Amino acid sequence: MNQADSPAKPVTGLILSGGGARAAYQVGVLAAIADLLPDATQNPFPVIVGTSAGAVNAVGLACGALHFTEAVRRLTQVWQNFHTHHVYRSDLPGVLRQSYRFLGHSLLGLGKSLPVALLDSSPLRELLARELDFSGIAAAVRMRQLRAVAITAFGYESGQAVTFYQGRATIDPWLRHRRVGVPTRLKLDHLLASASIPLIFPPVKINREYFGDGAVRQSAPISPALHLGANRVLVVGVSGNPQSGDANAIIIRPKTGRPPSLAQIGGHLLNSTFIDSLEGDIELLERLNHMSRLLPAELPSRGLVPKPVEVLVIAPSQPLDQIAARHRHELPRTLRMFLRGPGATKVSGAGVLSYLLFEPGYCNELIELGYQDAMAQKAALVSFLGLDPLATLNP
Repeated sequence: MNQADSPAKPVTGLILSGGGARAAYQVGVLAAIADLLPDATQNPFPVIVGTSAGAVNAVGLACGALHFTEAVRRLTQVWQNFHTHHVYRSDLPGVLRQSYRFLGHSLLGLGKSLPVALLDSSPLRELLARELDFSGIAAAVRMRQLRAVAITAFGYESGQAVTFYQGRATIDPWLRHRRVGVPTRLKLDHLLASASIPLIFPPVKINREYFGDGAVRQSAPISPALHLGANRVLVVGVSGNPQSGDANAIIIRPKTGRPPSLAQIGGHLLNSTFIDSLEGDIELLERLNHMSRLLPAELPSRGLVPKPVEVLVIAPSQPLDQIAARHRHELPRTLRMFLRGPGATKVSGAGVLSYLLFEPGYCNELIELGYQDAMAQKAALVSFLGLDPLATLNP
């Protein structure tokens, strides 16, 4: 067999989707993977891609890629001790000031021409600046422990989903319809831009353009990992719909006959932004894989059709909005007061709450759920990552 015909060396990509506080689930999955690795320093993901809150986890892993298990431990520690005031101001003066600015500027056109949102996310900037050492990315790339890390943000003027990536010099940028890949040295502003949920958190200016949450126009969330060289991907989702094994399963919820609250509407909008594109991209990729397997073997090798991309998906086995509803009392009193009117403190409006509830009880339950869901797929993970079943730990 010619070298040109030999199968490509497996390059595993990790896809961490967005979802605000729901991203605590991803940390539990990563903790399970760390427990399965026989070598605590081994980074099993040469390509790491994140969006929104998933970008925070992605960059956290990339910064510590030389010591994967330690990087996961630090991420876990941060999420286990999260409080809302670590992410956005939840004190009464801060909430009132931001509310007045939002109403005055956005509705009445008063005040300075500054980006305004419902919540002040300045505490998140301080937290990430304290916890992340971006120099670790260059060190991991140099030591061949990392091929590339990428985070996606949305340009409000260009209307494009821009994937900022840092990695090996051999990776070419790309240009697709409303999707571009830009090589850069990642900084805190790139991360904050990717995590800036529209209207909820303020956009961030990078160079001459303001950017917001990358999930807004990210029609193909898996695509950046493939551009960066991955030929198989592990996707850790944060869907609110439990995985049943049946792609066509319908989640039946009780009908009340009441008009939807503002929180219910907002929850569906957030789900359509953070979840629907990823699930649609997974379905498309699986269909392409199926088509590729049905065609004669020589066609994929000649580049006439895409080569199959192995995909493993780990997603919540329980509805996250119901978990959030159980923990809604943890939300600071000031925020409960402001969110009561839109209906976010009710069970029906818990979809919004599931994105904003950065509190230990909720985050720790999601971490535990992620750990258990990953361990439920232990055999699949061990096979996917190419680990020796006899060498993996049995926690």
